[in-house]
Amino acid sequence: MILDLHLHSEASDDSRAPVEAYLKILQRKRAERPLDGFVLTEHRKFDPHADYRDLEDKYGLRILRGAEVETEYGHILVFGVNADILRRFDFANVRLPAQEVITEVERMGGIATPCHPGRVNVGLCAHYETKPPLEGVVAVEALNGGSKAMENERVKDLMVQYGYHGFGGSDSHLVSFIGVCATEFEHDIADEEGLVAALKAGAYRAVDFRQRTVQQPGEEGRAG
Repeated sequence: MILDLHLHSEASDDSRAPVEAYLKILQRKRAERPLDGFVLTEHRKFDPHADYRDLEDKYGLRILRGAEVETEYGHILVFGVNADILRRFDFANVRLPAQEVITEVERMGGIATPCHPGRVNVGLCAHYETKPPLEGVVAVEALNGGSKAMENERVKDLMVQYGYHGFGGSDSHLVSFIGVCATEFEHDIADEEGLVAALKAGAYRAVDFRQRTVQQPGEEGRAG
């Protein structure tokens, strides 16, 4: 199963992409971007009442939800957001404590994964140069469609050094950009709970559909 784990709809303040427009373009570009669905990761917010089941049925694609939050270690994608996590953290806070986010989200049934780690200022690599490594990180975004090639390259060393799994996402804010990078899972992902379990298990790899390549730093069998 192939999912784009990182994209923004018009619910994010810097995107004007309607959710249904993403679905339409995936239908048209099926041959070059064979996605089975995507995860909406809106900036600094999560709407627990959003319901995309009618669109899922209409287009035959999976629509899951997460959030992108901001911490002193850079930006982090939170998957498996639930009522406990929303009570614990104010996603609108742009200086959330990264270690607490990683630890507490995991304790409450989700997973927090640093995104575009190779970028300056908002990426994990730069912060690890001056701060101690975070504990409990399972996976990072190995391929980000909005990052420069050299920024994605930096992530390979990070994954090898710390044993992180790697996933892919387009980081799309524009309809046409969806699915340029994605994540190929070994098993079907039915819901957010299943996504969390799969990300923790590590049976996936980052895919770049612009080059038809997968990123596999580290030993055989490790996600990359």
